[in-house]
Amino acid sequence: MVVGQARPAPGRLDEPGAAPATAPRRVTVLGSTGSVGRNTIDLIARDPESYAVEALTGGRNVAALAEQARRLRPRLAVIGNPDCYAALKDALAGTGIAVAAGAKAVVEAALLPADWVMAAIVGAAGLESTLAAARRGAIVAFANKECLVCAGPLMMDLVRDHGATLVPVDSEHSAIYQVFDFDRRDSIERLILTASGGPFRTFDRAAMASVTPEQAVAHPTWDMGAKISVDSATMMNKGLEIIEAHFLFGMPENRIDVLVHPQSVVHSLVEYIDGSVLAQLGTPDMRTPIAFALGWPKRIATPAERLDLVRSRQLTFDAPDPERFPALRLARAALQTAGGAPTILNAANEVAVQAFLDRRIGFLAIERVVETTLAALTPCPLRDLDDVRRIDAEARRQAQDAVAAAAI
Repeated sequence: MVVGQARPAPGRLDEPGAAPATAPRRVTVLGSTGSVGRNTIDLIARDPESYAVEALTGGRNVAALAEQARRLRPRLAVIGNPDCYAALKDALAGTGIAVAAGAKAVVEAALLPADWVMAAIVGAAGLESTLAAARRGAIVAFANKECLVCAGPLMMDLVRDHGATLVPVDSEHSAIYQVFDFDRRDSIERLILTASGGPFRTFDRAAMASVTPEQAVAHPTWDMGAKISVDSATMMNKGLEIIEAHFLFGMPENRIDVLVHPQSVVHSLVEYIDGSVLAQLGTPDMRTPIAFALGWPKRIATPAERLDLVRSRQLTFDAPDPERFPALRLARAALQTAGGAPTILNAANEVAVQAFLDRRIGFLAIERVVETTLAALTPCPLRDLDDVRRIDAEARRQAQDAVAAAAI
């Protein structure tokens, strides 16, 4: 099954890559030490009899990866930073767990025979391992939106050709997935992504000019990593999600809308041609969409706080302000341009966000770096992964020049 085909009957686990219903589900977590990865580990550890862990991978947090490995006993633990190999090997000495390091080893972890793979490596760095899992025909729990942004047409072709299954983990796309009628997609009018608005929802441009990285990563409702939190603050995360939704659900850009919903209770909506609007609601806890993907096509229990609509009292919605948050315009323009334009957008944004976190540029310079990079490069068609790598590298060089010009 791929995204967009009919779902199996409830309770079946006989899709490509799925384990028999009576066997533990074999799982790999790519990016286990990040925010999504840690929440995934939390759910697996609550029901260890239901899962057999093939591999865990982390970036550079040796202590966290070693603790997870000792707890869940994977066949393989991989640290992305090669300089951390010796430390991880020492930390896991005597456990019998194989240890490896480097980008190639992360891809090799994705190739192990897991039925289900969590793709939670943030940014373009997660592209090759996610593609590797899809090429193997696995169920891919998809938390890395940048893969579809960078290489959407290639990714969807690969999923289709190899019989893989994509189950989105972003709360917004998971919400849409749960109420999207794949059998009657012609009955769908539009998709509506909700956005919290981030920590600067009520700030004017003058106030945003002086915000700090500490303020930007202090998200009002979600517990996320630094990069994703900054993307939420600029609303670039919602721009990337528009591109992701376009590829995942086959909807044109002009039929994907965004609403600012500060309470983060309604996670997204699907509007049908008869005027019906279906929504998925829940408390802002990433373990809910992760559990939906981990148990798919079944549902599994989570410790997430239950939604109390009486206590919630009021749910509000507003249109995003395009003047204060131009990232949405930039993302829509990149999607309309197509080809490598979304790849350029993502690469420039990653460079700019890191420069802001490193205090080399101000908050408002993030969007200027992205816009300057998009204007400077001519996007080419994406024929293969080499095109993606080349465009990504060129965009990062151009963005670094833009960062230098915008430096504080």
